[in-house]
Amino acid sequence: MEHETVLRLGIFLGVLAMVAVWERVAPRRGRSLPRSQRWLPNLSLIAIDTLLVRLLFPVTAVTLATLGAERGWGLLNQFAWAPWVETLIAIIVLDLVIYLQHATFHALPLLWRLHMVHHADLDLDVTTGLRFHPLEIMLSMGIKLAAVHASGASAMAVMIFEILLNGMALFNHGNLYIPKEIERILRLVFVTPDMHRSHHSLLASEANMNFGFNLSWWDRILGTYCPHPAKGHEAMEIGLGHLREPKRCQPLTALLLLPFHAKTGEYTINRRW
Repeated sequence: MEHETVLRLGIFLGVLAMVAVWERVAPRRGRSLPRSQRWLPNLSLIAIDTLLVRLLFPVTAVTLATLGAERGWGLLNQFAWAPWVETLIAIIVLDLVIYLQHATFHALPLLWRLHMVHHADLDLDVTTGLRFHPLEIMLSMGIKLAAVHASGASAMAVMIFEILLNGMALFNHGNLYIPKEIERILRLVFVTPDMHRSHHSLLASEANMNFGFNLSWWDRILGTYCPHPAKGHEAMEIGLGHLREPKRCQPLTALLLLPFHAKTGEYTINRRW
């Protein structure tokens, strides 16, 4: 699709700025570390991730979807449904794939080593939604391309999904106060910041719940829904129990090396693998 990169970058920067301002004006909870100690390494990671994806992958998900439509690849390309029906189905299917991928990264210790980088953040805010180890991003990109190819999602559906995924990752990691009644209604369909914050709890029993990023349905349907942290949102602790020292989990070099030396702790769902 024409101007894909410009459109996505513009929306991404707009949502990032909006959530960052919202956090300043109406934060949900206090911070344990200065922003300056966390934002630079977190933002540096997304810069490295983006560069590596550009260098190592010959196609984007949208480009692959365009090729799939031309050549009849994937399930949805075998049916002549109305475009809006096909788009809706594709977005829902891709959202389920992201849920399953996220749960898998919590289930297997080898993958959890990569995902630990995300969970080791000692505070939770909009930049945490960008804090992923490059190897996790490479694997995630491969999974996304495979899902687009197999599903036969259209280029438009993939574009919409990518924008939703990026925007919701920024939103639901935000340190945002939302009035209780509005939040309760929102989470009937979408993952809210309060819902996702439970997933970043220090307690493994809470960290292994609420795997959704966009739609909240999957956690409810598949039995991984945690409505609220046991200690409440203001008192709960964020991060991992075995990584509490900022020097071990905040500098960029520490984040890049973390999967290769840190213990997995008690957090993996299946500790036998």
